[in-house]
Amino acid sequence: MGPELTVPPTYSPIPPAVHPRHVEIEARTTAWANRFSIGSDELRGRLVTHGIGGFSARILPDGREEVVSLLADFVLWLFGVDDGYCEESDLGHDPGALTGVLHRLLRVAQNPEAPVLPGDSLAEGLRDLRCRIARHGTVGQAARWIDALREYFFSVVWEASYRRSGAVPSLPDYTLMRLYDGATSVVLPMLEMGHGYELQPHERDHKSVRAAAEMASFIITWDNDIFSHHKESRGSGYYLNVLRVLQNEYGISQEEALTTAIAQRDRVMTLFMRLSAHLRQQASPQLRQYLHNLGTFIRGSQDWGITSLRYTTPDDPARLPSTLRSTPTDDSRAPLDIPVISWWWGLVPATHAQAGHGAVDDGARAHAWAAQPAG
Repeated sequence: MGPELTVPPTYSPIPPAVHPRHVEIEARTTAWANRFSIGSDELRGRLVTHGIGGFSARILPDGREEVVSLLADFVLWLFGVDDGYCEESDLGHDPGALTGVLHRLLRVAQNPEAPVLPGDSLAEGLRDLRCRIARHGTVGQAARWIDALREYFFSVVWEASYRRSGAVPSLPDYTLMRLYDGATSVVLPMLEMGHGYELQPHERDHKSVRAAAEMASFIITWDNDIFSHHKESRGSGYYLNVLRVLQNEYGISQEEALTTAIAQRDRVMTLFMRLSAHLRQQASPQLRQYLHNLGTFIRGSQDWGITSLRYTTPDDPARLPSTLRSTPTDDSRAPLDIPVISWWWGLVPATHAQAGHGAVDDGARAHAWAAQPAG
């Protein structure tokens, strides 16, 4: 256990928002978890106190209520897999066995009617989720959701290999792994479903749009590592966290690693805002909506991270901020020295070099965020 860390307020140029039906969504997600007996009784008892319904209500604050509920149930299911299989069981230290279980779950997602893992609570929950994905999304969106689920499963097996060896990955390897093992990419098709549209391939698969989604994933997972470090470092087993990776990479203290991680996420946040402003100039209404919800995903993750019992751990209180800050600690336009993502900085023309900077009050949007999402 390392020394106690105090996490300062982190930067957000994006205002907060929450779906007006968040209380009802939260209640339905608790009922869903109990209906399908997601995880052990002890794990499920924790998960339903973490405000996951409210988290999803922040990701899609103006989305269709039934899709926000679907997203909430799915996020709780993901925690059932991550906590139950990967972190709190022997499977999390056995990449081969974990691969087999995850492939069976993937088959359930591909073909929910297949008699795979009968009676398994996570498989039964996934069957329900898959049927609802088909109801609220297109065939293409369901296929992309399954592809993203495969990426997530692949990355947690990679993570399990580090857990088995007790090794700490390099910063480039950890960055690449974290783009997927945070399961952020599996949420992306649901951003579209939440507003009843489907991005056309020429927009969704454009290099710059993919980069914007990866930037959002980087910010969300770095924030998650910053806010969860207290909980993870207090555990009895091996843990992977960007602060630990940075300490190992640069031979620095926990406090220095915290400062470095915050600076990294701030620099990517300012880049995300500039790229979003640039993309909006030629974007379809659907792409503008998508970019808007990448932003609400980032901000919702921040707001949830500093308030959820999952990270505040009141029995052993984490020193987390109660507010966010309006200016970045690092607004450099130079690429981060992480080769797997440094190409992001070549996507924004010089004319947008200043977009996305500056203070934003919680009640007002910055000029870089002023474009209205599609109605």
